[in-house]
Formats: sequence, C-alpha cells, structure tokens
Amino acid sequence: MSNQNTLDLHYVQQSFLRSLKEEDDVVVEAYIDGYNELVKFLNLIGSVFSFVSSDVKSKIKVMEKHKDGDDAIYYESFKKMMKYEKETSLHEKNGFVSGSRTMLRLHRGLDFIRLFLRRLSEADDTVNTCTVCQNSYNETLAEFHPWYIRKAATLAMHALPTRPDLLKKIFGTDDSLTAALVVLPETLSSCDEVYQRVNQLYTDFDFHGLP
Repeated sequence: MSNQNTLDLHYVQQSFLRSLKEEDDVVVEAYIDGYNELVKFLNLIGSVFSFVSSDVKSKIKVMEKHKDGDDAIYYESFKKMMKYEKETSLHEKNGFVSGSRTMLRLHRGLDFIRLFLRRLSEADDTVNTCTVCQNSYNETLAEFHPWYIRKAATLAMHALPTRPDLLKKIFGTDDSLTAALVVLPETLSSCDEVYQRVNQLYTDFDFHGLP
C-alpha cells in the first residue's frame, strides 16, 4: 500500500489487473486491494464523501469474515460467490450478510469514482469541480441513496476546491501529479474492465436488485 496521504494509481492498476481471472471473473481479494487504494480518493477530497468511505470499510470487513470463514473457498472470486449464494439461496436468508449484496455496494461506488476521476482529469483548470462532482454523482450513486443523503452530499460538494488544488491534494507534489496523469488512462482502463466484468456477473445472476 502506498502513502496514506496520496493516491497511488499504479497500485490501483496493478491490483485490478491482478484481479482479472479467466475471461469473465474477478478475484475478490485483489479487487479489494485496488479498491482500498482507490477509495483514498474520496478521503483526500475532503469530508464530502466520508459517509461513502466509512461504508466501504464496513463492507470490506464483512468480506474479510467471509474469506476467513468455513466457506472461504466460495468467496475467492465474484463468480464463485454469486453462484454459491444463488444455488443455496443464501442471498435471501434472514440474518445472513450476503457477500453478493455487500460487494454490490462497492461496485456502485466504483462507478462513481472512475467517472469523477476521469472527468476531473480531462477538464481544464477553470472547470467548476462542484459541478463535475455533482453530475458524476447524479449519474451513478445518487439513484441508490435516499433523498436526505443526496441532499447532504450535493450541498457538501460546494466546498470542493479548484481543480489544481484538488489534484494537488490527491496526488501531492507537481512531479507526482505529472506522473499520475501519465498512468491515469491505463488505470482507468483497468477500472473499466473490472467494473464491466463485475457488472455483467450481477446481470447474469440477476443480482442488481439485491436489497
């Protein structure tokens, strides 16, 4: 893991590439490694998405319990996990914390992070970061949040700094930022591949609507 005060895109890319299994599966542990690094993006931009990052931590703890439990073999990859929970109807069992449901929340968060990061990197320095963030949020995570969370998040986004200041908070020095912007397209490409694979699995197992 990299420095806690900056985002290491190379680590994200390597973790997500390592997560790719066969032609259509994703390894849970490597996915979480990359996600843990990527979610620092939310922490570094301020308290706007603290509710999301704290939720991520609780979801990852759930998955760690599954990976250390008696049925750990079924939680090595997304496809194994979904197949196991579907065939045993565990995703519907009262009192059972479904891994598929838990990871669905992270999956939705990844969609927002990759979209906001892409738009932020492609914009010029005069762009209104609040508007970019709000649009990215409204197109992804917002539909899964109750109105009071949407309202609070949208209001908090007005506190986002300018694009140059925000990028400096995320990546640190000018040299680090320059290096990050070079590797960013490849990192986003690996994010996209992981996202699409996981999204397709949720479609295949009809799990998008897990409560």
